[in-house]
Amino acid sequence: MCKGLAALPTTCLKSAKDMKHRLGFLLQKSDSCDYSSSQGKKEKTPAQRVSQEEVKKWADSLENLIHHDRGLAAFRAFLKSEYSEENIEFWVSCEDYKKTKSPAKLSPKARKIYNEFISVQATKEVNLDSCTREKTSQNMLEPTLSCFDEAQRKIFTLMEKDSYRRFLKSHFYLDLVSPPAAGCRPENCKRTRAHNLDCNANIVSQCA
Repeated sequence: MCKGLAALPTTCLKSAKDMKHRLGFLLQKSDSCDYSSSQGKKEKTPAQRVSQEEVKKWADSLENLIHHDRGLAAFRAFLKSEYSEENIEFWVSCEDYKKTKSPAKLSPKARKIYNEFISVQATKEVNLDSCTREKTSQNMLEPTLSCFDEAQRKIFTLMEKDSYRRFLKSHFYLDLVSPPAAGCRPENCKRTRAHNLDCNANIVSQCA
């Protein structure tokens, strides 16, 4: 023992050892807490995936696709890439409108949808024929739960015959429905799996 330490009283040396022990314990506890915290965060955000069976059903009909939360998100992402997301946004707004329970809310909600998607100066104008547009305009005089039904059907049919078919051929769908081939090269498999995970992650974040 060095002379400096030897000259200290026994009680001081004991106190110093106790303090060192306590500091060591606190540091270990802090590390374990940080680890537990990081583990807890990982457990709260598990990777969410869509089953192959469910994804394949989306190819049966547009209705199957957009009535599934993640299918709707994937289709919305595809339409956004084509700069035509106003169609699905209008359809979703109509679905939400038909769930309105308070009669007092019908008129303001109807007017908001009309101004956003149907009026001549609409910010997200959808492609409707003049007859349907005029009829919908008349419905705004006394809005009911069914005042957008015809316009919604027209937009659904438009998506079904056009963008939905392209969606089924796009990577937005194919990356989800087609797993990597068994005989592919390792680097290609790795890249495909990473791309699928990215796609799934984007879909989940939009559903949230």
